Amino acid sequence: QVPLVESGGGLVQAGGSLRLSCAASMRTFSSYGMAWFRQAPGKEREFVAAITWSGGSTYYADSVKGRFTISRDNAKNTVYLQMNSLKPEDSAVYYCALDTRTRYSDSSPSRNRYEYDYWGQGTQVTVSS
Repeated sequence: QVPLVESGGGLVQAGGSLRLSCAASMRTFSSYGMAWFRQAPGKEREFVAAITWSGGSTYYADSVKGRFTISRDNAKNTVYLQMNSLKPEDSAVYYCALDTRTRYSDSSPSRNRYEYDYWGQGTQVTVSS
C-alpha cells in the first residue's frame, strides 16, 4: 500500500481559494503521474486534474480549467491543487490518486478513476454561496 494523505480542505465562501496537498510516503513517488479526483454526494467520482511525473505537463477537467492549478514538489513527495474562484458546485470530497503505469511516462495520465491503483482518504471541500 502506498499511503497518500490529503490535507487542506475546509469551508470557504464562493469566490475564495483553497490549496490542497497530497503527501506520499514512497521513495519512488517522483517517478509517477498523479491526479486529483472529486466526489460529490450522490455523484460519480470525477477527474479534476493530473500531472506527469516530472511536472512538465498538466491536464484539467473543463469545469476547473483556468481556476485550478495542479503542481508537485518531488523533493517533498507532495502534489498540490490550488483552487481559486471556487463555486458551490466545487463542493466535494477531493482525492489524490497514483497510477503505477505512469512511471516516467510523459503521456497524458488517465482520466478514468478505475485505472488508478492508490488513493488517499480524501479531504472535504465545502463552498458556500
